Parts: sequence; structure tokens; C-alpha cells
Amino acid sequence: MEKEWEKRALEEWERLSIQDNFIFQRVMQNVKLCKWLLERILRIQIREIRYPDTEKTIDVRLDSKAVRLDVYVADEAGTVYNIEMQTTKGRDGELPKRARYYQAMIDMDLLGKGVYYDDLRQTYIIFICTFDLFGLDERIYTFRSRCMEQGDLELGDGTTKIFLNAKGLRGSVDEELADFLHYVDGKEARRTFAQEMAREVARVKRQDETRREFMTLYMEYQKQRRAGVEEGIAQGRELGIAQMAKKLLRAGMTIPAVAQMAEMPEEAIRRIAEEDGIPAS
Repeated sequence: MEKEWEKRALEEWERLSIQDNFIFQRVMQNVKLCKWLLERILRIQIREIRYPDTEKTIDVRLDSKAVRLDVYVADEAGTVYNIEMQTTKGRDGELPKRARYYQAMIDMDLLGKGVYYDDLRQTYIIFICTFDLFGLDERIYTFRSRCMEQGDLELGDGTTKIFLNAKGLRGSVDEELADFLHYVDGKEARRTFAQEMAREVARVKRQDETRREFMTLYMEYQKQRRAGVEEGIAQGRELGIAQMAKKLLRAGMTIPAVAQMAEMPEEAIRRIAEEDGIPAS
């Protein structure tokens, strides 16, 4: 049985691409590529970026849900960026509300470090989506708080939410960014930046340690699932599956992939992610 699990884990590993958070998170640990991606999305120059934590977890109160941010970086000016890959839409309004939740958690985390509210840093919450969340075929949707009566008047609260659409064809964006979005959509990388990304994905997937980490998570999950079945205790089985589902989601596996392994509805896996504040797609 263990050999079969190992075979399945290896097959799943071979299937992983830039679309999977497990891979995307590790690719974004390449400082040059992370910096380049931010510069192309935002059309700005960044001198340097730093990673406050490899995987930033924010838990502002003992009785609140913790939220783990996939790729959390800051630049030399203290601007905070959070980037995530998204492969499923979820329920209507889910992603915009998740962006709102992340914003609140980031602000509370900063305030908890002794920052006065008028010194709150500029923040960008960025979702790279394999789908068109808003159905208008734009490559990039950028949202800031504006006055309804005076459309050119921005609130100036320093917050920006951005949703990229890998399938979009409209809108003027950097040619390198457009090619990167095509690459995210499963097409061949043709320009320098996307080719660099593709090489980094290949490099990450050649790492024995990373492959072992993924396969260990996968096999642990299968063992937990089998143990729950053999014990015949429905509650214990569900708990074991839920615990392993959380591990896989935190490692960056997508909701559909976890649901398939768990033989559970995607909605059930999504609820598990939401209950623990785990960003997942």
C-alpha cells in the first residue's frame, strides 16, 4: 500500500505547475523573480524587497482566527505586498472579501507593533487568478477607494487590491507580464521573464528536499485517511482527514486536489480552509 501511495504522490508531484501554491510560494522565494513580478504588475521600481517571514502567519488576538499569507514581502520603504495564486473562484464575493480580511489582519498586525494608525504602511494585496473573476476580459483589475460623487477623488488610505486574470486579453500591460499570464494559463513561456519563471519552477521541482516534503505530506494524508477508515469511527476519520487536509492546504495544494484525494466535496474542503483562515484556491 505504501508503494502505491508513493507512486500516487510522485504522479501528483509531476503534475504540479506554477498554478499550484506549493510551487508558487517556493518560486517567489527567488528575490529577483519576486521583485520583477511586483515591478511589472505595479509599474514601479523597487530597490529591494525582504521577507519578514517565509510564511507570514498573523494572529492578532487569542480568540481570533489566524491567517497565513502565502507570499508576504516588504520593500525598502516599508510597503507591504501579499501575493497569492488562485485557481478557483469560490462562492460569489469570496475573493474580494478575503482581500478585505487580509487587509484588516495586516493592519492589525502592524498596529500591534506600536505603529500609529496615521503611520500605517501602504499595502498591496494581489491575487493572480487562472480565471476572470469579474468577467470583463481585463488582464488586470486594480481597486482603490474612490469617492462615488467625484470619481477622480481617491480616499488615500494607502490600500490597493489587484486581481490578475490569466485569460484576459484586454488592457495595456507590460508585454513581459502579458506573457507571464499566458504562462500561468498553461501556455508556452515565450519572453524572458516567463522563461525565467519556468526555469525556476523546473529548478524547484528538481530539488530532492522539496519533492520529499510534498510526498511526505501526501503520504501522511493517505495514512491518516486509511487509519480513519480502518478504525471505523466516523468522527475520528473526519477529524484525521480534516487535519491532513489543513496540512496540505497550508503547503499550497489546491482545494480541488485536496478534495480529490480526500474523496470529499470541494465545498467541505473550502470550509476547512476558511475555519482555519488558510488561504487556498
